[in-house]
Amino acid sequence: MNPKHLPCLIVAGFVLAGCTTPYHRAGSLAEDLNAPPPVTAQAWAIADGRTGELLWGLNADEPRKAASTTKMMCAFVILELAAQQPAVLDEVVTFSQLADDTVGSTADINAGEQVSVRECLYGLLLPSGNDAGNALAEHFNDRLAPPDERLRAVGLGNPALATRANFIAEMNRTAQRLGMTNTIYRSSFGDGGTPDDRTITARDLTRLAWHAMQNARFREYVSTQRYEARVQTPDGGTRTAVWSNTNQLLPLNVGYDGIKTGTTTQAGACLVSSGRRGSDHLLMAVLGSESASGRYVDSRNLYRWAWQQRGFR
Repeated sequence: MNPKHLPCLIVAGFVLAGCTTPYHRAGSLAEDLNAPPPVTAQAWAIADGRTGELLWGLNADEPRKAASTTKMMCAFVILELAAQQPAVLDEVVTFSQLADDTVGSTADINAGEQVSVRECLYGLLLPSGNDAGNALAEHFNDRLAPPDERLRAVGLGNPALATRANFIAEMNRTAQRLGMTNTIYRSSFGDGGTPDDRTITARDLTRLAWHAMQNARFREYVSTQRYEARVQTPDGGTRTAVWSNTNQLLPLNVGYDGIKTGTTTQAGACLVSSGRRGSDHLLMAVLGSESASGRYVDSRNLYRWAWQQRGFR
């Protein structure tokens, strides 16, 4: 038999006859140990957590779908309102049938049930409640300015968004103010729009993460692993909703303290995270990882590499 038809065998780490992968003698090629590690993410960005400056990235300015990372901006808009009027956190959100019918990840609040804005934000950010995203958008919609012609043209003029369009427009106005130049929000909780529409870039996500993490309440929400909320039922009773954080970096207790997951078929597995080592602080966005578990592997490998570049061994 011709040796080239033999199967490729790997024994004790050595490649034996029949493998068609090119073989290079030691020293002819070498790994660049300073290069970022290979990851499954289609785009990523790493920013300095103290300044917000982008440090490294791959396709960091490529607009992509980013799934439930959109909820970061939903929460940020509300917390900015609360910074001006703290009483808004104690307002009561009544879940509509539209909110209850929202598909995807859920805070599991039924139509007619009520929670405070303060607690509803936990339902938005921990279990990644799409229903909470719609309920909050409807609650604040009428007090905000409507979308302009530009935003109407990209989808916010859709009558189906009538009860939420003003809130989503405020998310876009906030993005513009923060310098998120490649971001268009079409939903209060996810990507929205058509399969071809894109929401945000990895760079813009780290920019939003930096601004959001300046808010103490936001930091508290995204670092919470489990929360029990008091829900008022339509019959005047109460029940407890228990929400667990979808961010699996938090339980590791090795310096990760937020921020938000996101997963859809089109967006892939996404994660915006915050990591601290000593006095150093990094913010990271990985978009389009190949699996839910893969986004954590990608992120941790990138953190290890980044901290090595910054002098940690």
